[in-house]
Amino acid sequence: MSKIIVSENAPKAIGPYSQAVCAGGMIYTSGQIAINPQSGDVEACTIEAQTEQVCKNIKAILEDGGSGIEKVVKTTCFLKDMKDFAAFNAVYEKYFVSKPARSCVAVKELPKNVLVEVDTIAEM
Repeated sequence: MSKIIVSENAPKAIGPYSQAVCAGGMIYTSGQIAINPQSGDVEACTIEAQTEQVCKNIKAILEDGGSGIEKVVKTTCFLKDMKDFAAFNAVYEKYFVSKPARSCVAVKELPKNVLVEVDTIAEM
């Protein structure tokens, strides 16, 4: 049976989806963008600052779901511009020190015109 995870320490879903779902001993987070959970706005303008906020949001959801960022086994990363790849990686590697499997692709557009979105799969 699956369980919906709701964190007050991360942005509320901006559509008909959950922040995360726990099923089969794993947590699947929805794609997180750089929304500040306190204001509900995207405040960061650079790829570095947006990646930092995304990672903080993921960390909060996982912790509130009974897991942790160190238990992430897979990430999917969406960048608006592959020119930001190195700067994105510089922030990403500070959070995902366990080096989970990863896909990273460039996309034409992301919600709220952000520069980055990341979703994760983590063990409980």
